[in-house]
Amino acid sequence: MPYPDRFYPVVDSLAWVERLTKLGVGTVQLRAKELDDSQALQIVTDALAITEGTQAKLVVNDYWRAAIVAGAKYLHLGQEDLAEADLKAIREAGLKLGISTHDDAELETALAAKPDYVALGPIFFTTLKSMRFEPQGIPKITEWKQRIGTIPLVAIGGIKFEHAAEIFAAGADSIAVVSDVTQNADPDARVRQWLGQSKEAA
Repeated sequence: MPYPDRFYPVVDSLAWVERLTKLGVGTVQLRAKELDDSQALQIVTDALAITEGTQAKLVVNDYWRAAIVAGAKYLHLGQEDLAEADLKAIREAGLKLGISTHDDAELETALAAKPDYVALGPIFFTTLKSMRFEPQGIPKITEWKQRIGTIPLVAIGGIKFEHAAEIFAAGADSIAVVSDVTQNADPDARVRQWLGQSKEAA
């Protein structure tokens, strides 16, 4: 299976990890904020237990120390976290690393770390977190993909299922989805839509 999968939900709780795993999602990112070291280790350990023996690949957001200790295989870092992370320790632990980017300087920083994927965002306006960056727009996806070549490109930020075909056509290898699942009136049905689209496009 490719990594990350074409449909890449990002969630903030163990309940969501379990729900998505049961629905057959292939890549799930756990992004739980403001945890201390022991809380981070606990939630990562619990999430890995949920996904063990399933098709789901658990991506740990930010907490690289917990990811190493708990034996996770996948990690995602934002630029601030990347600046403070021990990349040597992360690589020695065998973690695959995805990195967020928003502008040219951040892309250069990310590529220097030899990531397993690059994320570009926000593609559209998003209300989920205050962003220092304006929406990137779909043409930026094509530009980024041309620049990173064979490295997988993940598009994130305000993306709904209805945008998927256009975003894949622009060059994204994967779409990270937050509110289109977690704030949907029928999340399970939405996930099945995404999974169906991903299979068709694969």
